[in-house]
Amino acid sequence: MNPLPYGDKKLRLAMLGMVEGNGHPYSWSIIINGRYDADALSRCPYPAIRDYIGKQPLHTLGIPGAEVTHVWTDNPDEAPMVAKVAGIANVVARPEDVIGQVDAVFVATDKGEEHVERCRPFVEAGIPIFVDKPLCIGRDDLATFERWIAEGKPIISSSAMRYCKEFQPYHRSTYEFGDLRLVTVTMAKSWEAYGIHALEAMYPILGPGFVSVQNIGDGGSNIVHLRHKDGVDVVLTVIPDLYGGFGLVTLAGTKANTQLKFFDNYYSFKTQLESFIDYLRTGQPPAPWDETRELMQLVIAGIESRRQGGRKVLLSELEQPA
Repeated sequence: MNPLPYGDKKLRLAMLGMVEGNGHPYSWSIIINGRYDADALSRCPYPAIRDYIGKQPLHTLGIPGAEVTHVWTDNPDEAPMVAKVAGIANVVARPEDVIGQVDAVFVATDKGEEHVERCRPFVEAGIPIFVDKPLCIGRDDLATFERWIAEGKPIISSSAMRYCKEFQPYHRSTYEFGDLRLVTVTMAKSWEAYGIHALEAMYPILGPGFVSVQNIGDGGSNIVHLRHKDGVDVVLTVIPDLYGGFGLVTLAGTKANTQLKFFDNYYSFKTQLESFIDYLRTGQPPAPWDETRELMQLVIAGIESRRQGGRKVLLSELEQPA
């Protein structure tokens, strides 16, 4: 049974999982709990987190009425450190140990191929879940999440790039450029883990309605062309060490253009987390499932196109038979 909405209830949350290269359990827990141990944070192994958390005035931290009360990490040695940094009261031996103790869980890992099994115990227990991006990277897993959503299971997943304050003014509002013709986004790391960042940076600008995906990359670098039903060409470049181009967006139309650069990690993460807390309180998802589904289809099509030597994959190919 879906327990939502929670209304004004004080929310107890669990932060579950931590994989190499992803320090969200540290930052997300600090942002929600509104506190951190400065000495412990100085030993956090993620310099970017130390930087953007350290720059925030303390009064900006915290989401009222919500608290991360439990934590579990894949490496048991890391959980006590996360707990110390963010003031989390309970370290558990297994993820399932939080069932009955919390109101919702975060699956805080970015390995989409693992998310069905990480989520399964909580789906079966009827506990709302926020899944770190990407939700999944394969057709079978997308079909599983599709079935769970159809059954009314409370599952939310997004990239923080949807919430960038630098991009939000252009969400479905690009009229000053004339007819939009080209959108480009550059991003670091892998298509499997960070392609969704590039996709969700531009998706709220154009809206749903993508037709095809073609990835001419080689497994390291990914150069991905998408075609939108409105006649817009989109080129996403995702290269492992392209940190100098992380979150750089170009919008060009028949009359004008602009370039946008993502800067404020903290704002994006906090707004993303607030959207999930609002969902728990109201039962209203921050974005329609159909949008999450199409975004996952784009991720999957990008992988399949690359594996097939750059073949253009139509999104219609990923539709499940009725």
